[in-house]
Amino acid sequence: MLSAVTVLAVFVAGCGANEVGDGGPVSLVSPDTSLGMDGVLGPTGSEEGEASSSEPGSTTHSSAPAATPLSTTGMLTLKVYFVRDEKIAPLSRVVPRTLAVGTAALKELVNGPTPAEAEDGISSYIPPGTGLLELSVADGVATVDLSREFSSGGGSLSMTMRLAQVVFTLTQFPTVDSVRFKLDGEPISVLGGEGVLLDRPVTRQDYEEMSPAILVESPTWGATVGSPLRVTGTANVLEAVFRLDLVDTRGKVLVSEAVRATAGTGTRGLFDVTVNFVTENSDPITLQVYTRSPKDGKPTDMLAIPLRVGP
Repeated sequence: MLSAVTVLAVFVAGCGANEVGDGGPVSLVSPDTSLGMDGVLGPTGSEEGEASSSEPGSTTHSSAPAATPLSTTGMLTLKVYFVRDEKIAPLSRVVPRTLAVGTAALKELVNGPTPAEAEDGISSYIPPGTGLLELSVADGVATVDLSREFSSGGGSLSMTMRLAQVVFTLTQFPTVDSVRFKLDGEPISVLGGEGVLLDRPVTRQDYEEMSPAILVESPTWGATVGSPLRVTGTANVLEAVFRLDLVDTRGKVLVSEAVRATAGTGTRGLFDVTVNFVTENSDPITLQVYTRSPKDGKPTDMLAIPLRVGP
């Protein structure tokens, strides 16, 4: 049983203040996973997209979950969950290595999307000025203390979406199963005048309606990728089957494959596939995932993720 580990992390969105108690950047860390000072188990694993080689255009399946790289260069890649088309959308952030990975991820989350991401339709429902006051984890439950600004403005959709952003960001880590919220140090049972219930720790399943039918966790929006490309995530689609395409800037389809998740038709299942592709240049490509309508065969639940091609 994990004991509670707490980090005081006074931080306000848009402010450059350092968090307290995060241990600072760590340059000499074993590549094994370690329990961070905020109680969050840091990510480990191979580089995004790494997989065994196979023929171009082929697909291989793996039961192992995709992992964020744990390099020895003093930097760490984390995911933050913003919003696109009123659905959760993961993006990557590279931060100095720290023992408080959960705190680092939340700091990036409250900072919001970059101007370039905002131009691409990425947004956040977390109000500007929201401060991260404290994060602790015990027995799989993360308790996050945010400033009162977190509850300001917006209707029920806005309130629910900002909660989902925090929950998805923290539950990317294996030591966090659910999240409990505080505001200015006080536990809350509802958020905002809309009365969004928070009378128990909440999980990703509580925000299923905020998730796209096909949630691609990796690669993230705007990532630099190569072949082979590993694609992972979750899906809740009819008969657990959807399509995956890679398309270049001229509209040429580089890869088109059927993917089957571990569950579907009302239940969210996992998927983890690797595809090989060949491009004639290093122009951007687009990862498209979608289902086909049983009525007319037209694409539905379309999610398009722009990617860069690199070494």
